[in-house]
Amino acid sequence: MIMPNPIKHNSNISLALERAGQWVFSQEIPTDVVCGSRGSELFSSQALRCAAEYLQMTDSYCKNNFAGRTEDFLSQVALTSMSGALAVLKSCEELLPMAEDLKIVQRCVEIASAEVCFEANFPSSSPQNWWAEELTTVGIAFFAKIIASMTWRGAKVFTLASAIIAYAERSQCDLVSDRSRNGTESSLYSGESGTRTRQRELIESIVALLPSEKSAFPIRFLCSLLRTAIFLRRTTVAKMS
Repeated sequence: MIMPNPIKHNSNISLALERAGQWVFSQEIPTDVVCGSRGSELFSSQALRCAAEYLQMTDSYCKNNFAGRTEDFLSQVALTSMSGALAVLKSCEELLPMAEDLKIVQRCVEIASAEVCFEANFPSSSPQNWWAEELTTVGIAFFAKIIASMTWRGAKVFTLASAIIAYAERSQCDLVSDRSRNGTESSLYSGESGTRTRQRELIESIVALLPSEKSAFPIRFLCSLLRTAIFLRRTTVAKMS
């Protein structure tokens, strides 16, 4: 029986397979395993976890197998804080769909949303909304999952607004800042570049996250989104009205 290959052409998983092979002979977790991506010379535990599953190196075949050991590392080291969970989550963007199938994405999202909700209600660090900046490090799809989890946990609308505003300003400054406009209106209308397509998708995703209580958002922020939506000539304009 031919094994399905959901990780074809994924360099992260390919390297993970190599590391898994090294473990077979050494019986030790490779020394370059880290929490999240910190450089090309380092490697992520979540990629090794995916590789172990693909190679069926699970405890069902042998106790204390590679999958179990990488799972222990994730639980006991990588996923013990929001910063760690977000680092793992960011690297999971290149490990899909396996990272979702193994619930790594879900666990990261739950850890991040739980800590944000707690910090929003009981601040323990300064500045008060430090966590909003932390959330800007992940892609929009994972950010949307975190917002959905925060909503499910009963996060206040102003907490959601803080996260969304920070994400919009950090990820795509030209969507929300007057100073970010580097081109003229005609140049924004001309052509259909890949960058502009990503901008359109991003603003649509951001608008989709806005809660019904728009009063939590500064008027300037909403106007900036509306202006950019008009420039990008999308149906987002109707959603903003």
